[in-house]
Amino acid sequence: MADSGNKRPHKSLIRRYLIAGLLAWVPLGVTIFIIKFFAGYLSGLVGLLPVAWQPDHLIGFHIPGLSAIIGIIVIVIVLFITGLLASNFFGRFLLGLADDLLEHIPLVRSIYSTVKQISDTMFSNKGKAFRKVVLIRYPHKDSWSLAFLTSDSLGEVGVKAPSPLISVFIPTTPNPTSGFLILVPPEDVIELEMTVDEAFKMIVSLGVIVPPYPRVAPAKADAAIARERLAP
Repeated sequence: MADSGNKRPHKSLIRRYLIAGLLAWVPLGVTIFIIKFFAGYLSGLVGLLPVAWQPDHLIGFHIPGLSAIIGIIVIVIVLFITGLLASNFFGRFLLGLADDLLEHIPLVRSIYSTVKQISDTMFSNKGKAFRKVVLIRYPHKDSWSLAFLTSDSLGEVGVKAPSPLISVFIPTTPNPTSGFLILVPPEDVIELEMTVDEAFKMIVSLGVIVPPYPRVAPAKADAAIARERLAP
């Protein structure tokens, strides 16, 4: 019986070390996978250049990862130039012409307009989507789920519904890119103080990473920590 008692602490210790190793490697592995995926995609973009303009031909030898780095630089430059053009009258005029052209292509029109509307709503400072984190009863009245307020103006749905509604998005865990669109009465929604980034961290971590509350200003938090250290 003594041998069995001695094995249990060893098994618990081994299990703890395995879990600690897993927690150390999983984020690193996911990060490497994402970087490798985008590096391969960007390398393919550089491969579209004429052979005479490709890095290996210009340098005379192959440098691993150089094509991906150049692809990233090119994308950043293109985004910067596009943003620069979009910030002045002439650039907005050209982008308007491009929008009109794409809006008249049958199949492209539906895809482009939908994606553009979503991106304008999410990334524009004027948009309200994903600006607030809320708490709602889901999937039943005795349970709660984190959600993001996406819109408080629902058009026909808001007019024909028997009572006022707002739309919220409930992300799935640990993959917040999928989820459910729920229409709920405003009085059934509890607005939270946590930021969208903090909510995403909580969702992705399966609730392990919880933002601090009550929220304290940095200066007050530092003062509180100093007082605790000086306390006898």
